[in-house]
Amino acid sequence: MSELITYKKIDDHIALLTLNRTDAANAVSKALLDELNKNIKKIEHDSSIRCTIITAAGEKAFCAGADLKERKGMTEDQVIQAVQYIGETVSHVAKMKMPVIAALNGVAFGGGLELALACDIRIAVNNTKLGLTETSLAIIPGAGGTQRLTRLIGLGQAKRLIFTGKPVSTEEALSIGLVEQLTDQESLINEAIKTAKQIATNGPIALKQAKTAIDKGIQTDLETGLTIEHVCYKETIPTKDRLEGLNAFKEKRKPEYKGE
Repeated sequence: MSELITYKKIDDHIALLTLNRTDAANAVSKALLDELNKNIKKIEHDSSIRCTIITAAGEKAFCAGADLKERKGMTEDQVIQAVQYIGETVSHVAKMKMPVIAALNGVAFGGGLELALACDIRIAVNNTKLGLTETSLAIIPGAGGTQRLTRLIGLGQAKRLIFTGKPVSTEEALSIGLVEQLTDQESLINEAIKTAKQIATNGPIALKQAKTAIDKGIQTDLETGLTIEHVCYKETIPTKDRLEGLNAFKEKRKPEYKGE
């Protein structure tokens, strides 16, 4: 039996996770979630990882959402538990200490898009579709979609996408801020790795604190957000990396950050 999630380490500092369930459009099953959580823990315990990329095998689907075939025989309580498990896993992605890039190689619907929304940056291929389609199945997004989509693209656009349940093209997704970059299928992983490498050259502690400041600050008012930023900034001051950055600038060379 092949792995449902494949893990690869690139250039010592980048983790590449690939959803590998192409026979089911990379739909989210319990087994896939188990493997994803296992790999998230593995990455979180590896201090050398400075950026993570999440993508999927094939060229048609990043993730078509929850595995509805698996859910068909469930009781109402089991369905609620299954959705909660998806939500918990998506939140684990959102809480990863380093920047996370979603490399969307194909359609992302329902829980698949919710997984992408938990990432920090989304790079998508041209000419595919993204959407929270749950209302067309008489349910609502239950793995963070109503909250993360609204925070990302604003109240009106989020309501339009969720209320209609209609997928949008990646071109429209770019225009409304749902994705940050478009590319072709052949260049997707290279573009994601290129961005990850640029991120990984920066101070690991600074990256962690910047992510914390942004993610915590967006949930509150400006004054509180500025306080959070200040607290996170202070965490970078006593680090060896900060001194390395100053010395490298003075000596006109590339800094060598160690996360210390």
